[in-house]
Amino acid sequence: MQAFITPAVAVPGRQQQWSTRIAFFIAGFALAAWAPLVPYAQVRVGLGDGSLGLLLLCLGCGSIVAMPLAGVLAGRFGCRSVLLMGSALVCLTLPLLAVATTFPLLAAALFAFGAAIGTIDCVVNIQAVIVERASGKTMMSGFHGLFSVGGIVGAGGVSLLLTLGASPLGATLAAVALVLLAIARAAPHLLPEAAAAGGPLFVWPRGVVLFIGILCFVVFLTEGAVLDWSAVFLTRLRAVEPSQAGLAYAAFATAMTIGRLLGDRIVRRVGGRRVLAAGGLLAALGLTLATLHPAWEAALAGFALVGAGCANIVPVLYSLVGRQKVMPEHAAVSAITTIGYAGILAGPAAIGLVAHFTSLSIALLGVAVLLLGVAASGRILRL
Repeated sequence: MQAFITPAVAVPGRQQQWSTRIAFFIAGFALAAWAPLVPYAQVRVGLGDGSLGLLLLCLGCGSIVAMPLAGVLAGRFGCRSVLLMGSALVCLTLPLLAVATTFPLLAAALFAFGAAIGTIDCVVNIQAVIVERASGKTMMSGFHGLFSVGGIVGAGGVSLLLTLGASPLGATLAAVALVLLAIARAAPHLLPEAAAAGGPLFVWPRGVVLFIGILCFVVFLTEGAVLDWSAVFLTRLRAVEPSQAGLAYAAFATAMTIGRLLGDRIVRRVGGRRVLAAGGLLAALGLTLATLHPAWEAALAGFALVGAGCANIVPVLYSLVGRQKVMPEHAAVSAITTIGYAGILAGPAAIGLVAHFTSLSIALLGVAVLLLGVAASGRILRL
């Protein structure tokens, strides 16, 4: 096994911790700011549902392509330079998403926007691993909680501006202004040092890093399943009005946000192994309740349990990356983030395929079985 050396750098302190929180907020905010613009883009370009689905795939593809490169760049040039580059690309592409009038232009803009989001998401997790390890205490759940808060503010803020009569371009320019203010506040304390000296351009995940990546894949697959299928489940199988079907994801996202904001204290008190086991079991129980109980209120409670259960699994796994010695942290974080995002991309499509041949309930129960595997992994990992 090839050894790697992390160069001596200044120990990150409170200012670096706050810059990390701000960067997580930016990632969640920027991604969610796009969501209210989707119906406007569909009408402006004249897209059917099938074409829209193909278009939305461009965002995920951009993220997947950018993440390995972002890890390499962070390893060579430091987190600050790459996070500034990703934030600048967000500011350039978000307004373009509000005005593009042709499918090719919108697809290219969405691919670039996805690359920007993927870059920020990957590199901020690298910084989070370094900062948490230097602090000597659990902080990862709180970092990820700011991503969730950013998502609520981004979607809610842009939706509010549009409701008040702002144009899509005006709403995105307001979002860009907030991103610029936030990154200006964080930039002086983002980590400038390279995370590693030299090394190959790409390192295939191996050992515990590959195992962590697979676990992240399952959790992200679960998140994608709730995002893409919970509303369909409520309307098709629980006879809920389409206008209220979004309550399922709202319950999931609210529970996840609260769980992450409280997560650091929970992890310190009970330990990462118990959080992993209990979280996987709780999420599996939630999906089982949602699919097997006939009442729509039970489905909402079930999806909330899924959010609470999944809330701190990925943060615990990222913390473990900071303690493993198999791979350099910048390469390890890049690898597991890429694998995890593949779960968001491939998971909902796989659920649709299973549902086509069986039923949506059976497909969601299959995800619950995978979550039981996540719960059992606590016996294997050294947490």
